[in-house]
Amino acid sequence: MTVTTGRRAPRTRGEGQWAVGHREPLNANERTKKDDNPLHVRQRIETIYSKRGFSSIDPQDLRGRFRWFGLYTQRRPGIDGGRTALLEPEELEDEFFMLRIRIDSGQLDLAQLRTVAEISRRYARDTADLTDRQNVQLHWVRIEDVPEIWRRLEAVGLQSTEACGDSPRVVLGSSVAGIAAAELVDGTPAIREIVDRYIGSEEFANLPRKFKSAVAWLPDVPYEVNDISFLGVVHPEHGPGFDLWVGGGLSTNPMLAKRLGAWVPLTEVPQVWAGVTGAFRDYGYRRLRHKARLKFLLADWGVEKFRRVLEDEYLGRRLLDGPPPYLPNRPVDHVGVHPQKDGLAYVGATPVAGRVSGSTLDRLADLAEQYGSGRVRLTAFQKVLVLDVPPDRAGALVDELDRIGLSARPSAVRRGVMACTGIEFCKLAIVETKVLAADLVERLEQTLAGFDADITINVNGCPNACARTQVADIGLKGQIVMDGAGRQVEGFQVHLGGGLALAEGEDASFGRKVRGLKTTAEELPHYVERLVGRYLAGRKEEEPFSAWVLRAGEEELQ
Repeated sequence: MTVTTGRRAPRTRGEGQWAVGHREPLNANERTKKDDNPLHVRQRIETIYSKRGFSSIDPQDLRGRFRWFGLYTQRRPGIDGGRTALLEPEELEDEFFMLRIRIDSGQLDLAQLRTVAEISRRYARDTADLTDRQNVQLHWVRIEDVPEIWRRLEAVGLQSTEACGDSPRVVLGSSVAGIAAAELVDGTPAIREIVDRYIGSEEFANLPRKFKSAVAWLPDVPYEVNDISFLGVVHPEHGPGFDLWVGGGLSTNPMLAKRLGAWVPLTEVPQVWAGVTGAFRDYGYRRLRHKARLKFLLADWGVEKFRRVLEDEYLGRRLLDGPPPYLPNRPVDHVGVHPQKDGLAYVGATPVAGRVSGSTLDRLADLAEQYGSGRVRLTAFQKVLVLDVPPDRAGALVDELDRIGLSARPSAVRRGVMACTGIEFCKLAIVETKVLAADLVERLEQTLAGFDADITINVNGCPNACARTQVADIGLKGQIVMDGAGRQVEGFQVHLGGGLALAEGEDASFGRKVRGLKTTAEELPHYVERLVGRYLAGRKEEEPFSAWVLRAGEEELQ
């Protein structure tokens, strides 16, 4: 006889994984995607919204599906950071857009660069930011102009398709792919095949969250914070190929990617990429959006299970085991003059924190044509390279670049600063970033003249870590803080001693968070001066900043 206690047996709540039958939308974003494939919004933009104006845009398109074509409404001017979390989206947003142009592998030819510059000047009030994802971001874009912008981009082989949204974002590539003497395999063909076959395809247009990728022989990309990365490695039996990493990501719950221990030849990279992407699509968590990145699935499953599912269900074969790649002890940004394998040179230069303009890009195109072949590369560190320069003309190019605000011989401070969009345009931001970064560089170049230590300073306007806050020597996470007079002002929580691209066998690390360590934006230059001064005084011979931070007392870090 069955005895009834009056209690129901507990039910296991699903995580919204399609592969185990949880197909129902479980949050607002999933409902929006189920109601209509986000890729379909392009037709409405072209035939309705661009003709009838901003007020005609359906809210689900405006704050959801538009992202699949690189469009976000920008922040309405005059709204301070303290109100960011208090206002509804329609109260925060302006009737203008940020447009993200995806530049897979960071490669631009002369026609493409000139087109981006022209679009910036004509349709975006001469704005342009170089991002740490090898993209270019424009601002002040009107919905009426979007179809013409797309027409101009696509005429030269560029696009904004899936530059944002729950989709495969831009595929990072080595900034020196095809020209580096140390490169044995150029990953560019694999990147092009991935983009041609899968970007804009409905197959992967509905992922649980964004999906970030990298394919690079040289580890000059932030491979550890991507959902999937392929890094160059030589197999002892099969020769050059790529080592597979999966499950990285930062934001409010940072995790580093894990090696699957698999060696992948160049020709199989697109297939393996599609397999990992498919596994994420089908098994990724869709119930809670803040747990929907691939990193959470990998953390729960572990490397062995993920590789087994990938092989059994998506590839239908076993991957070859492979050795780990060589990894440098610091990121490589390519600033300065460097030799190419063909006897020419490339020149790497930096703006301040990625901020340029269409006019600057137009002048850059002139210089790339005058001194090189017209080829330009964008890096994952908000830098730009001019390729194919005769060595005897490189010095003159360095001088010309400096005249347009792109320094190939920057101070250590300018070279090490990155910043996200910040409160100027971003609806999620709490504090200013770009102008603050420029002011910080100007101030520290005066007060720390001659300082040559390799220190990165990453400035982020909110906790989402678009500027990779947790993996900088000095990571600054924007928030509202109290100043000495008890007033609420813009400021930062400080992360210290983080880093990526650490050599195999060493521990990659997120920045150390010292209890109560915050600074106001106004006091930030003084804090950095004080901190760097203590590092210079207390470091051991050739000791990097991150190592000094680990052994420094909390009082030294205040």
